Amino acid sequence: MNSLTNEGTRLGFIGIGNMGSRMARRLLDHGYQLTAYNRSREPAEALVKYGATVAGSIAEIAAKSDVILSSLTNDDVVKSVYADPQGVLAYARRGSAIIEMSTVLPATSRELCELSRQAGVKCLDSPVSGSTPAAEEGKLTLFCGGDEELFQAAQPIFSSIASQYFYLGGSGSGTAMKLVANTLLGVGMQAIAESIALGQKEGLDRHRLLEVLAHTAVIAPAHLGKLSRADVGDYSAQFPISLMNKDFGLVLKTAAAAKVPMPATAAAFQMNVAEFSEGKEEDFSAVIKLMERLARLENSEAANRRVSGSVSS
Repeated sequence: MNSLTNEGTRLGFIGIGNMGSRMARRLLDHGYQLTAYNRSREPAEALVKYGATVAGSIAEIAAKSDVILSSLTNDDVVKSVYADPQGVLAYARRGSAIIEMSTVLPATSRELCELSRQAGVKCLDSPVSGSTPAAEEGKLTLFCGGDEELFQAAQPIFSSIASQYFYLGGSGSGTAMKLVANTLLGVGMQAIAESIALGQKEGLDRHRLLEVLAHTAVIAPAHLGKLSRADVGDYSAQFPISLMNKDFGLVLKTAAAAKVPMPATAAAFQMNVAEFSEGKEEDFSAVIKLMERLARLENSEAANRRVSGSVSS
């Protein structure tokens, strides 16, 4: 398979949401021909000024694309977009390729890649790891599973949107690795939230606690920026708590099927659910607020409200 460079490779991008819009924009900035499709047309039309064209249907985008990328909300949407009678695989040309970047069950990725194989279409599950700022800056991490020849050919595409990308093995390997990574992301944030609450209850100044914690080796890079944002009461969504909630569910469903006990993950999931049930559009790091409330750290909560009010005003 030839290298999928920006010279003559026609890309289709399905799912122009928070992450998809930023990845599509970077591909356009790197000179790719790109056709966008979104169920609501406005997000796709917003890319026209950067050089994109807009497809009126999945059939249209599938028929005209050499490579179809997608960033979708959940397993049901992925199955519908690709496997429905009016879906991608009903119209994709033999020899074309799919790079599916949603966070879904490994079983869903394996099912999609098998259906693609039957249709004569190459397939990779390539979920992305990183927040919206990372997508904007092209600093995502990609976990890829499926057709290794396609992985090698797609590296010019990957380098446009990511700073690193890894081939993990057969179909489903990429999504399995994404669930592994997000397990640590979510459980780690819950541990951080509990630690912050404990430190304050033991009399540590909140600002100093967060500042010093950020300089220790125990804080992962993905969590580092959350500390400075929490310090000023900023829990605006970079990685929404709704998505972390969804991913926890995928992790535990996969673990149950594989007969892997995950007690710490199950506990972290419940705390995530408790904050998610507040119904706010906020970052998954908002479990810090939850643990402060449960620890009855009224001064900390009041400080969060004061700073958040000044930031939003």
